[in-house]
Amino acid sequence: MEYDSKPDTEKHIAQVGKQIDEVMQNLSIRRALHDESKLQEPEKSMYDEFTPKLRDSTYGSDEYKGFLKDMGAALQHHYAVNSHHPEHYENGVNGMSLLDLIEMLADWKAAGMRHANGSITQSLEINRKRFGMSDQLFEIFQNTVKELEW
Repeated sequence: MEYDSKPDTEKHIAQVGKQIDEVMQNLSIRRALHDESKLQEPEKSMYDEFTPKLRDSTYGSDEYKGFLKDMGAALQHHYAVNSHHPEHYENGVNGMSLLDLIEMLADWKAAGMRHANGSITQSLEINRKRFGMSDQLFEIFQNTVKELEW
């Protein structure tokens, strides 16, 4: 009797589908909860003040970095309660999960859209240096941006 791989392959396909469903469920929860802390104190008043300033600045510029510093404790609170920021982790990007990275990339894309001169390509270049991103991760982000046609 010859081995027929079809039942094992179908079982494998179903199992992979189950794992992908778990990832999608986690991402759906992240989507629903993304940046909710910005809607409450201590963050709300800080974002009321600084969002227009950040929007009118050039991402990654000295002015932009100064605004981040001036945002102080409220920004630190935001990082502390939102795991899609490298600042959330003691070891930055290296502490993040793949799910954190997906949410972070989507966040960078959306944030760049708020700046007149923003772009995901520019954000990746700046954040590569800012967070000490490995060449491999940087290329994975570039490939993802290209695949999603961002």
